[in-house]
Amino acid sequence: MKFIDRLDRKIGRYAIPNLTIYLIAGQSFFYLMYMTGKLDRMATYFSASLFLSGEWWRIFTIPFDPPQSSLIFTLIAWYFFYMLGSTLEEHWGAFRYNAYLLLGCLITFAASFLVPDYPVSNAFLAGSVFLAFATLFPEFQILLFFVIPVRIKWLALLTWLGYAYQIVVGGWPSRIMVLAAIANYLIFFANDIYLNLRHGKRQITKKVGGLQFREKELVHKCTTCGITEKTHPDMDFRYCPKCNGQYGYCRDHIFSHEHKK
Repeated sequence: MKFIDRLDRKIGRYAIPNLTIYLIAGQSFFYLMYMTGKLDRMATYFSASLFLSGEWWRIFTIPFDPPQSSLIFTLIAWYFFYMLGSTLEEHWGAFRYNAYLLLGCLITFAASFLVPDYPVSNAFLAGSVFLAFATLFPEFQILLFFVIPVRIKWLALLTWLGYAYQIVVGGWPSRIMVLAAIANYLIFFANDIYLNLRHGKRQITKKVGGLQFREKELVHKCTTCGITEKTHPDMDFRYCPKCNGQYGYCRDHIFSHEHKK
C-alpha cells in the first residue's frame, strides 16, 4: 500500500510500539472490573445510539472490550492475540500494524451507524487480525487444544466459512460487522490476493497447454536469495507491487528488498 508507506515515512515515528501489550493490559483492567462487580458488562460496548446520546467516550472503549468468556479461555485468547499481534508488528513494523488496527476500529465505528442500537464489540476486529496473520504465515502450526497440530491456514478457512455462514443466515447486525472486518482485511490484502490469483491462473494455463517448467520459469522464486518453492516448500512467497515487473520474494525479503525500477 503506497499510501501507508508514504504515511509511514512522514509520521511513522508517532506509531505506538508493542501496541498489543497495551491493548491486552487495557482489556485486563476492564475484565477485572467486571469480575469484581465494579463495572457493568455493557460499559465497554459501543453503539451508535449511545454515542449520539452523548456517551462519546465509548468510541475509545472499542479496542479495550475484553472477551466475554471464562477466565481460562480469556487467558488463552489474550495469549493467542499477543502471539498474532506481536508477530504482525515485527513483520510489518509498528506503524503499519497501528494503521491496520486503527482502520479496523474506524470501519467498525462507521458500520455501527447502520445498526445504531446494536452493541458492538471488537470480536470481528480480532478476527481480522487473525486473518492477516494466516495470510502472511499460512504454514504456521499451532497445537489445537494443546494436543492436535494444525496449520493456521486451515483455521483461517474455517473462519472464512463461519463468516460466510453469518452473512447468509445471520441477522443484519452480524452481517454488517462481518463485512466491516472483511473490509479492513481486503484494504490491506486485495492487491496481494489479486497478484496471487493472477499468477495462479497463469500457472494453470501453462499446465493445461503441456508446457514444461524450467527452474528459471518457476512462479514462486525469491529474486533476492534465489530460493524456490521446490527447495523450500514451507516458505511463503509473495509478489511486490512496487517493483517494475513481476518480481517474487520470500517471506524474509518481501519487505526488505531493493525495489526494481
